Amino acid sequence: MPHHTPLIGTIVAGLVVAFFLGALAHRLKVSPIAGYLLAGVVVGPFTPGFVADAGLAAELAEIGVILLMFGVGLHFSLRDLLAVKNIALPGAIVQIAAATLMGMALAWSLGWSPFAGFVFGLALSVASTVVLLRALQGRNLIDTERGRIAVGWLIVEDLAMVLALVLLPAIAGAAAGTQSSGAVVLSMLETLLKVTGFVALMLIVGRRVIPWALHWVVHTGSRELFRLAVLAIALGVAFGAALVFGVSFALGAFFAGMILGETELSRRATEETLPLRDAFAVLFFVSVGMLFDPSVLIEQPGPLMATVAIIVLGKSLAAFLIVRAFGHGRETAIAVSASLAQIGEFSFILAGLGSELGILPQEGRDLILAGAILSILLNPFLFALVGARGKSRQGASQAVRLEAERGRQARREEHVLLVGYGRVGKLIAAILQEEQRAFILIEDQPDVARAARAAGIETIVGNATDRDVLRGAGVEDASKLLIAIPEGFEGGVVAETARRLSPDLPIIARAHSDEEVALLARVGARHVVMGEREIATRMVALARELRGEAGAEAAA
Repeated sequence: MPHHTPLIGTIVAGLVVAFFLGALAHRLKVSPIAGYLLAGVVVGPFTPGFVADAGLAAELAEIGVILLMFGVGLHFSLRDLLAVKNIALPGAIVQIAAATLMGMALAWSLGWSPFAGFVFGLALSVASTVVLLRALQGRNLIDTERGRIAVGWLIVEDLAMVLALVLLPAIAGAAAGTQSSGAVVLSMLETLLKVTGFVALMLIVGRRVIPWALHWVVHTGSRELFRLAVLAIALGVAFGAALVFGVSFALGAFFAGMILGETELSRRATEETLPLRDAFAVLFFVSVGMLFDPSVLIEQPGPLMATVAIIVLGKSLAAFLIVRAFGHGRETAIAVSASLAQIGEFSFILAGLGSELGILPQEGRDLILAGAILSILLNPFLFALVGARGKSRQGASQAVRLEAERGRQARREEHVLLVGYGRVGKLIAAILQEEQRAFILIEDQPDVARAARAAGIETIVGNATDRDVLRGAGVEDASKLLIAIPEGFEGGVVAETARRLSPDLPIIARAHSDEEVALLARVGARHVVMGEREIATRMVALARELRGEAGAEAAA
């Protein structure tokens, strides 16, 4: 049996090099995305050494896009989508038009045909699904107004690009005289009918079949089957949507997640897909890096700088002005414009199709790819620049809210910090509420945090490993810290961070293994409860009580 195949080699090389360069980027206080992109350059065809299979890498990256959009759909209800339609629909269309016109102006200055300029500008107008979602998720913005507008905007862009990909060959044929203008109109109507049919099918049939299927799997009691069912739904719906209806994988996965997100199984589905989602998202960035030819930096520096300026500055300015024109605040406009200041997967597809049809010159394709790489590299820095006033969900409104939390905490004699609102966290919260104890919950899942707030619990949305989140919850004034999340090693990071901020704070945590117990004790947890050990101790105690009762009955 051969020990090396293109598929295995691509996965191993991509993940291993991405790990080392991602870790280096993290060490340098730079977004790991920069490391993943550079990993793609290292294993790509334009640098010496091992060359991974770019075609396989691109296909693997599509799985990451599917799982990422599925995860977003889990937290994005149809009500949320309809709530932002009044800005997302016209805003995305106007922004696409503005970016396309800027791209056409650059193409005209380079002496290209108007049709080539149109394809070039269109490729510069659409943001990368993966980059936008990773940026929003990394700052816990998905569940905010800013996040909903950006995701709604992204959905409209995806639909527009699906239409463009279908119409481009027909338009090219009409321009060359091989197809009539009527064929173009028919292609447009066919695409609109297919998209409408897919959405109707998901809302009418999918809303019944998908939850029913998952509930059936849950009743089997098999976690393995549940995980497989979630992946089958995400990948199957995405592939079926592309195969039957001609829509993008991303759009199909988004609707599958949105349907499932309306059930109580959404959190568990998120947990099951998270590891695979993150791994394949990394491969997406590696696949993008493999397309980058560093020689374009030397051969076309002027056009490249103009291309990046259109993507990072031109698109951002257009989006900012559009959001402000619709009456939204400055913070919302900045967040939306920063999230859209890059291009990605649809741009590559458009560039490839344009080159294949003989519309776009080779230098246009190179500029699009180089512009994508540089804009993706710059996007984390742009987000950090505009979001310097806070991390996670701590923009201006979050800072105000946390100040209000601190004010409330200052009026208390003591309060307990509870991390996590899962099965154990809910039980702890219920007991604290019953005893009328003052406590604050920290939860990083927006939908779970909404449920906690609905139950009357003061909740901060954020990751408890972040010292700013702990400070916002008043860790320095807390009487106790209860870490109820099931991941013992993540709990160790929470305990270690809290110990640095409040050296005398009593910390109680949970664990599932002796290794986790040892780690939590080492980083400062005063008491560690291992569920399995407590269950065993209680069962043995009950057995002894029953034996004592039996002995007493026999003696009588």
